[in-house]
Amino acid sequence: MKRLALVLGRLAMPLIFVLGQATLLSLALTFVVGATVPSFWKLWLIALVTSTVFLSVLVMLIGLFGDVGKPRGGAQHVPKGQGLEVVRRGTKRGHTYHLLAADRGPRRVFEPFLVTLNDKSEVFPGFEHPGTEFIYLLEGSLTYRHGDETHLLKAGDALTFSGEVPHGPEKLLKTPIRMLSVIIYAEPPVS
Repeated sequence: MKRLALVLGRLAMPLIFVLGQATLLSLALTFVVGATVPSFWKLWLIALVTSTVFLSVLVMLIGLFGDVGKPRGGAQHVPKGQGLEVVRRGTKRGHTYHLLAADRGPRRVFEPFLVTLNDKSEVFPGFEHPGTEFIYLLEGSLTYRHGDETHLLKAGDALTFSGEVPHGPEKLLKTPIRMLSVIIYAEPPVS
């Protein structure tokens, strides 16, 4: 929605310019030709419609709203147990990661993982990565370190934190542990 407002704001300036130019042209023609008031509006409309700037703005607007009403798609469905197993830093320590969705395009917006730790998994509170991480514990319990703080997490608990601060499981209390981990990457500033 914010991007739409920015685009419309950028498009409004040329449109205002065109309206001003068309009005000036119409006024000049009315003065020179001595046209009546109804002719003034006809000339104003002709000047407005024939303006190349107006037409280019119109083309941009049509392109902006051209897909309104078209069916949208692109949802990703990952059936239970079918998440792609991926290798991450914790894999060496016995942590299992299943990627639950994959971004398409030039940059990642988020990465959702189903993370499983068992009694053979090692603790490792030294992970660091860009973005914000959200963890939701589905099963088991553990103490989780984030910087200088530790948090006791049980099934149903959630924790959100900056991924750039060292973090990770410190003590596995009840295994197996399954958690949903979603890393959200910052969006670049809108220019």
